[in-house]
Amino acid sequence: MRLVPGWTLLTSGCAPVLLIGGWTAAALLEGPRYDPVRQTISVLAAYGAAGSWVMTGALFALGVCHLLTAWGLRAAALAGRLALGGGGVAALVVALVPVPSEGGSLEHGSVVTVGFTLLAVWPVLAADRSEVAPWALRPAPSIAVTAVMAAGAAWFLFEAHRQGAMGVAERVVTTVQSLWPLVVVASCLRHPRRGERSAASPSLDRG
Repeated sequence: MRLVPGWTLLTSGCAPVLLIGGWTAAALLEGPRYDPVRQTISVLAAYGAAGSWVMTGALFALGVCHLLTAWGLRAAALAGRLALGGGGVAALVVALVPVPSEGGSLEHGSVVTVGFTLLAVWPVLAADRSEVAPWALRPAPSIAVTAVMAAGAAWFLFEAHRQGAMGVAERVVTTVQSLWPLVVVASCLRHPRRGERSAASPSLDRG
């Protein structure tokens, strides 16, 4: 019996493709007036933006992917699955509550913060301390990737404070957050099935 269903490879694999493809296409539609170094992804989905429909659709689809992956990732601890699913819900809300064409939005910013936090902590919450856990669900990799995401979030806040390369920092963090579910799913699918582990144990004992 597989640790996760095979279709989770599709849902987790589509997440980074949709996110990166969405902001790339939306930026092309927006043209030279959009600065991907200093401006955030949310600007692409703002009211009145030329590519808002593309970025909004990509964020919505990203949220659905995270929700489906969390549902199928039964090898992970429940707390981690709930956090990943919560990150998916946050992406849906971000898509439904875009920033205005000028100025900021407290509601939008709050949802983004919650989503960033949930997607940063879900690897640690999903960790499995057993010796037979898939590699990506073991404590050491889980803690390491959460630390990387936290460092990326701190970098983003630093750039936002000095009005610097916010767009670059945000893209790095969100890319890592969208890729990690795929890494976890691939690790689970490559992990020996329960029956294979059980069959291997007696032969090892005899050896």
